[in-house]
Formats: sequence, C-alpha cells, structure tokens
Amino acid sequence: MRILNRRARHDYQILESFEAGVALTGAEVKSIKEGRADLGGSFAQIRDGEAWLLGANIPLYKGSSGAADYDPLRIRKLLVHRKEIVSLETKIKQKKLTLVPISLYTKGRLVKVKVALGRGKKKYEKRDAKRQKDIQREIERELKN
Repeated sequence: MRILNRRARHDYQILESFEAGVALTGAEVKSIKEGRADLGGSFAQIRDGEAWLLGANIPLYKGSSGAADYDPLRIRKLLVHRKEIVSLETKIKQKKLTLVPISLYTKGRLVKVKVALGRGKKKYEKRDAKRQKDIQREIERELKN
C-alpha cells in the first residue's frame, strides 16, 4: 500500500529525498496496510539528534482494542542512521530547508516513509506552477485532437 502526500509537492520545492523507517505499533501497521493514513499537514523534525514525524494521522485499526487511550496524531520516531541525521541537520540549518514526508508505504513487512528536503514555495510560484500545468494540459488536448 502506498499513501501519498500530494500537498507536499504543491507547497514545497523538493530538493533531495531519502527513505526512513518508522517506529509504529502493530495496530498502526495494520491500519497503514489497509490504506487508512493521512500525511497531509505532516512534517518531520530533528530534535536532540533524533528524527521525528509529526502531524501524521494514522487511525487505530478497526479490530484492535485499546481505543480509549490511542492518539492518531502522536509523534512517531523515524529510524535513520546517525550520519544521515547529522547531514540533514546541517543542510536544514544552513539552507533553511524543511523535512517533508512525501509518501508512506510498505516494503515487504516493513513500513517506510519517503522524506524529502524541501524549500517552501511562495504564493506566486504556486500560481505559476498551476498555470504551466494548465498550459501543458491544453497542448496535450490539442495534440490529441
């Protein structure tokens, strides 16, 4: 199962991406395999030499117990090598970038997150991108006919 964050490509200019594991509970893994997760509005941070995923909404699996004390928006740890964390932290500070989750997917029995370094787009950049997309769509329509 692959869950995409379509908002990330709209709001950020993606510069570099990498793969990270996620520390999850069993019920969360089952929920992701059903496709019940949302990455819209989520982001990643590096705190105290560890990477964290914030704002990802992973609802509890329907068939599991313990629904009373479960928080679907809890902070989840990203499993990344120490060298990568140091590298990312320096890039974020020097170039004023943001860590954005692009997609959440299964790889065998593991759940992975594709996280990217992105620079936020300005409002006029978003408008230009939409205009270019519309022009390209019109060209394709004309060529088709």
